[in-house]
Amino acid sequence: MLEYLEDQALDRAYAALADPTRRALLVALRSGDARITDLAAPLPMTFAGVSRHIGVLESAGLVRRTVRGREHWLSIHPEGLSAAEGWIREQTAFWSQRAGALAARLADKRAGDREEGRR
Repeated sequence: MLEYLEDQALDRAYAALADPTRRALLVALRSGDARITDLAAPLPMTFAGVSRHIGVLESAGLVRRTVRGREHWLSIHPEGLSAAEGWIREQTAFWSQRAGALAARLADKRAGDREEGRR
């Protein structure tokens, strides 16, 4: 039976990254902090819609909001990806090992086939 890992941080990170609008917001923040109104302007949705997307990013720990006077500023928070990065690293190590074992097995089989062909 499969064991399900209950890792809410991982689930929130992947849920946040699953949406193209949220990924676009993260890309926009790579150049530095930005006001929410500036981030919302080019998007084809209402400000309320953008605000909901930002809430998902905040819940996942991928962005931080700072209030400066009446303006809300966002900054990227890359530490929010730690759980996702760790999971990907574990999966990559596992599958790399499996692929290496398969490659070795196939090489042994080819060598054995060649030897049988010579007999």
